[in-house]
Amino acid sequence: MLNEEQRVKMMMPPSGHADLVLDTDAYNEIDDQFAISYALRATEKLSLKALYAAPFFNEKSSCPSDGMEKSFQEIQHLLRLAGCQVPAFRGSEQYLPDENSPVLSPAAEHLCSLAMNYSCEHPLYVVAIGAITNVASALLLHPEIADHVVIVWLGGHALHWPDNHEFNCMQDVAAARVVFSSGAPLVILPCNGVVSAFTTTGPELHHWLDGRNALCDYLVSHTVEEAEAYAKGKVWSRIIWDVTTIGWMLNQDDRFMQSSLVPTPIPEYDHHYSVQADHPLCRMVYHINRDALFEDLFLHLTGMVR
Repeated sequence: MLNEEQRVKMMMPPSGHADLVLDTDAYNEIDDQFAISYALRATEKLSLKALYAAPFFNEKSSCPSDGMEKSFQEIQHLLRLAGCQVPAFRGSEQYLPDENSPVLSPAAEHLCSLAMNYSCEHPLYVVAIGAITNVASALLLHPEIADHVVIVWLGGHALHWPDNHEFNCMQDVAAARVVFSSGAPLVILPCNGVVSAFTTTGPELHHWLDGRNALCDYLVSHTVEEAEAYAKGKVWSRIIWDVTTIGWMLNQDDRFMQSSLVPTPIPEYDHHYSVQADHPLCRMVYHINRDALFEDLFLHLTGMVR
């Protein structure tokens, strides 16, 4: 079991080349596609070992399993556009029934196997940008992997926010509680109150990405299409939430965001956090350097960083 000194060291942004897996509800929102594309292009620092499809349920899916399958197909579509080959795995078809019962899936089983090849000195980064069901299932199946991974999750809201009723967290509170209580080093990027500052607009996307390559054209057209579905003829900006998790992986010298160590909060079923001073520490981001991170994202997407 990791001691606190080891956990704190592992929760720093990686200083060298890092291996990661990305757990994503890719069909849910356009921000997942940006995050996947960023991870695929930042090869000077990152090696993407696998993509996992996460379940989700809203107006874009008929049930969690349908959301997972649509996300799996969207992952395959993005890989074709990017011209990349990365193993992709279907995830859970349902949320955790309780905090003790893992849901078997190819994604959870692959994560269990892959994580055992790593160590606290050379961890596997598990970047999760959807309901964290797959990761929680892996931890329930093989709790020992908590010592081999660093979990980077976009979910929940800032601690000062009046509630924690956020999409990724509220879909599977049991899974979030499993992960937060697992002892695995944990980095949290809160949504409202922190990452909500990471917004872009149609003119900005057109200026920096239009016509650069097929992947850029897809990201621009899909973002503008989604925004105009609810705001055509109005002023709009779009939060590209999930990119910030990849930004944290590249955050040497705090160039993209600032964070601090805090006692790990525990998500409660009433959509609030409980916080106790004696909980193990986690790292929580509290500020995003919006312009610096978007510049780096655009440079990678357009192939100007090798």
